[in-house]
Amino acid sequence: MVNKSALVYDDLMQKIDGEVYKLGTYLPSENQLCELYGISRETGRKALAALAENGYIQKIRGKGSLVIEHRQYEFPVSGIVSYKELAQKLHITTKNVVYDYEPNGTLPVAAFASLGVDLTEAPVTVIKRVRVIDDEPDIIDKDYILKTVVPEVPKRAAEDSLYAYFEDELELEIGYATKEITMEPANAEDRQQLHLDDGAYMAVVRSVTSLTDARAFQFTESRHRADKFRFRDFARRQHNPL
Repeated sequence: MVNKSALVYDDLMQKIDGEVYKLGTYLPSENQLCELYGISRETGRKALAALAENGYIQKIRGKGSLVIEHRQYEFPVSGIVSYKELAQKLHITTKNVVYDYEPNGTLPVAAFASLGVDLTEAPVTVIKRVRVIDDEPDIIDKDYILKTVVPEVPKRAAEDSLYAYFEDELELEIGYATKEITMEPANAEDRQQLHLDDGAYMAVVRSVTSLTDARAFQFTESRHRADKFRFRDFARRQHNPL
């Protein structure tokens, strides 16, 4: 059976993203939505409730559904999204420069100990890349891929998209990630690769990504120039009964 509220939700979401319904304007009223989509008021309300829950609209009593600024990420901090996918969504010109590729490395356990995952020194493929945005090096990504899960990662995948390789070629199912964000002084590697001056700071995002079967397989340290880093999220207060 077709879920009509989901279809209406998807269509409205696409129109908001496509600026058919612009930021600061109101969506059609519930009655108008019923006429536009040939649905019941209950179906329309479910679609609007989903849009509100996901940060696309705010219900204003007596006025309707106001389009608000929803989730926007300058960099992939919240959620799980590949850098290539994000670049395409944000319409930015970017390229990956692989400056270190070690197919037989060892997981640096100390770097990820604070994430609360049981770790042991294990064989990994080490991939270090600079993300160049509009011809300016802005981000260093260091990925450590467990060889027990992914025995080999070709360099071409590192130059393009690791997630495309994991999901499309290996058919792995990526489930979730644990992340932390810290602010740290730029080290010598940061200054060299990103052309930074002494005294610069980095926004550092460390993450452990697991498959749907709960196997951790990717350990990432993403080091962003602090002056170019912005984390934006949407949060809605949940009222839970006591």
